[in-house]
Amino acid sequence: MSVNDPDLARRNRRVAFVAGGIVAGMLGLSFAAVPLYTLFCAVTGYGGTPQINGPAAPGAEAGARTITVRFNANTNPGLPWRFQPGQNAMQMQLGADALAFYTARSNAGTPTTGISTYNVTPEIAGPYFHKVHCFCFDEQTLQPGQEVEMPISFWVDPKIATDPATRDIRTITLSYTFFRTLADAERAGALAKAGPHVGKSSDASPQPSPTALP
Repeated sequence: MSVNDPDLARRNRRVAFVAGGIVAGMLGLSFAAVPLYTLFCAVTGYGGTPQINGPAAPGAEAGARTITVRFNANTNPGLPWRFQPGQNAMQMQLGADALAFYTARSNAGTPTTGISTYNVTPEIAGPYFHKVHCFCFDEQTLQPGQEVEMPISFWVDPKIATDPATRDIRTITLSYTFFRTLADAERAGALAKAGPHVGKSSDASPQPSPTALP
């Protein structure tokens, strides 16, 4: 067969195109793995992740069973904030809307940006815990000494009381953990390495940033 065979050249180009597409697809999947997994957890409740923007609460019926929701707050050591729940626990009826609050205060000398993750325990209760509105996965920027209140609205599906795997659950714990964003940490590291003059200049004239909102 001639090395200049046009049919062979076309087949080689086709094989190269398909192989390139497979490689590109694998690279894309590797980069998307984390956000896709997070989305999967949020939609299905897998791993104790509550479902976000679920349907409206069906409304509690008279005599509906109650459940206790406890609130937990954690802050990664790299984020100089004081983060805590506004209430330790609340008792609510299954199917009823509930509103709770968390507060965060910055102890830093410059604006800092954090982002939170969350989960519920026991993990098996995740699919029945529906968040209607929360501050999770949204960047929150606080000025030095600024304190903000962040609301969360949610409801617990009454079906949790009829599922054989969850009907004995009487308490659910909702936990949030705040981390410093990578971009903010990189900026802070660059300022520290630049020397005290740059740090003082930045402290004296902080750039405006948005107030943390739910």
